[in-house]
Amino acid sequence: MRNRPRGSQLGLMLLASQVFQVGLNNIPPVTLAVLGLNVYLYLFPAAPLMKACVSVQQAYWLKDWRRLLLSPLHHADDWHLYFNMVSFLWKGTRLERRLGGAWFLYLLSVFSLLTGLVYLVLEAVLTELTQEQSYSLACAVGFSGVLFALKVLNNHYHPGGVTYVYGFPVSNSYASWVELILIHITSPGTSFVGHLAGILVGLLYTSGPLKPIMKKCAAFVTSNGYTTRPASYYNSSGSSGYSGGGGGYSGSHQYAPHHTTDHTAPYTGGLTEEEQLDAAIRNSLNDGGQANQRGAPPPYGFNLSEEATAEEIRQRRLRRFDS
Repeated sequence: MRNRPRGSQLGLMLLASQVFQVGLNNIPPVTLAVLGLNVYLYLFPAAPLMKACVSVQQAYWLKDWRRLLLSPLHHADDWHLYFNMVSFLWKGTRLERRLGGAWFLYLLSVFSLLTGLVYLVLEAVLTELTQEQSYSLACAVGFSGVLFALKVLNNHYHPGGVTYVYGFPVSNSYASWVELILIHITSPGTSFVGHLAGILVGLLYTSGPLKPIMKKCAAFVTSNGYTTRPASYYNSSGSSGYSGGGGGYSGSHQYAPHHTTDHTAPYTGGLTEEEQLDAAIRNSLNDGGQANQRGAPPPYGFNLSEEATAEEIRQRRLRRFDS
């Protein structure tokens, strides 16, 4: 987060070069879309910088809350955009592949909004403690607060590793804090409080109540019209899966890196699709077709068509034996 006039467009050209070096096909869709949105709003801003940045004065005193949405997506100049988006390109690609596109988009939306709110709280507290109004007037803009939150999350998923900050090896456990201090020292125009807000939001997710709250909200939104039970869940690694009692497949799902197709074994018993159909037919014959009654879960997670009656299933089985 920073606020300074625009410079040349060299940073924008370097960013384009970086993207094409990585390859558009190698960038997950949500990461690519968010990166593209930031570039678009740099070229065609939704509001001038002084009307997009967020501060206690503008957002809280004057009730201009839309700045919470605008400030993370606008940048002061092309170099500001370049450094933020190159960092996001790496972090976003890594986290989206781990968490899945839907959850990563949800995460970015919450982090973007919450980072701005925490920033306002911190600036308001500093104003009260120091009786210095400059904290309430400080107006921040840029995606770097969200990047610090993502950095905390990425380090949480890769504990014990080492990150190089300005060429110096730093344990992942302390990398965010070291980078916070060094950036503030080497780049006076950056927002120390904005970056700190990002770290706190990241910690709220990894060590606080934010992740459980987000899971409950996601479960409520994805529940069906007859029950509040979630249609899908997100496991500890953040990847989505099957409902524990939804009776079938709900929505799309993503896989963690290096995940193999053996993930079907717990749900299909290791059976092929044809073997699942045979098992479904046998179950239907054994229980008189009760497995296909409304509300009953399909056997082995295989969802038979509603039009397939018990009699049709028997006929299919007889034809299979005849052949």
